[in-house]
Amino acid sequence: MHAGGISLLSAVSMDPRYTYLLINLGSILVPFIASFEPRLRFYRQWKALLPALLITLVFFIVWDHYLAAWDVWGFNPKYVLGIYWWGLPMEEWLFFITIPYSCLFIYASLNYLLPREPFSRHARNITGAWVVILLFVAALGYDRLYTGIKLTLTAVLLAYAWYRDYTWMGNFIRCYIVSLIPFLLVNGLLTALPVVTYDNTENLGIRLLTIPVEDTQYTLLLLLMNVILFENFKRRLRLDPDASAPSPNGHH
Repeated sequence: MHAGGISLLSAVSMDPRYTYLLINLGSILVPFIASFEPRLRFYRQWKALLPALLITLVFFIVWDHYLAAWDVWGFNPKYVLGIYWWGLPMEEWLFFITIPYSCLFIYASLNYLLPREPFSRHARNITGAWVVILLFVAALGYDRLYTGIKLTLTAVLLAYAWYRDYTWMGNFIRCYIVSLIPFLLVNGLLTALPVVTYDNTENLGIRLLTIPVEDTQYTLLLLLMNVILFENFKRRLRLDPDASAPSPNGHH
């Protein structure tokens, strides 16, 4: 390796401002490379993936911007490069590309490798119960911005999925459970350093190690919105004609 490459690696390893960027790149590196695996060929679904990512990005950036402006959470300047767009570090924008991409790769891989999953028969009941629990907890935390808004939004999207009774909802539940493993690693790192800081008066104050418990539903909302859009774009582009159709008992 020439001297310039060594200098770059040395700067990255010694300068903590690269931390959030490296977490993003580390999160997407393996899924991106594996997208070209000749059996899965996930890259062939990018036409459906990219618009799903971008639409969800817009929603979450707006949400993120206002909660950061209200000091519900913030970003440690020690661990970001200092490039800000609309009040948010560049790395936070990348987060809404790298993390959903990786989760959708997990979703597609599980569907390909393990087409049979244990949740389909009970997916609608699980989803309905989830909605009730989220609304109950949101009501308890109505005076806390992160808790009240996040759990309510997640409940609303889950209720929509329950209403549509999507055939893939069992696959989604399985993917969400599996995705909690990398979620704990990535969010654990972001909150332990911390790269992301929280005002605990705006959440329940309950932590999974260093992670606010609401973040589990933040991840669910992020993943579910992407999957709904991804499956619908797949159907519209005829990449998988039946993927986003409601079940025979569902609603159109």
